[in-house]
Amino acid sequence: MKYISSTEAKARLNAVLAEVERTGQSVTITNHGRPVAVLAPATPRARRFGQFPGIRIPDNFDDPLPDDELEAWEPKP
Repeated sequence: MKYISSTEAKARLNAVLAEVERTGQSVTITNHGRPVAVLAPATPRARRFGQFPGIRIPDNFDDPLPDDELEAWEPKP
């Protein structure tokens, strides 16, 4: 694990975040040589649907519907 001072973390936050994202390695931030925080990569969690923990929402759930399906929802003249 990499260690950086809080001063360096403050000065280079965007670069440190990019490094954590790119490498997947955590970075420990120190204050006067003492570890005070760990910057770790985020792990995406699956979306839950209401009170049904077994149901998983697909990643494309919010994508627009295809044109042929949209037409089925349009009122007929």
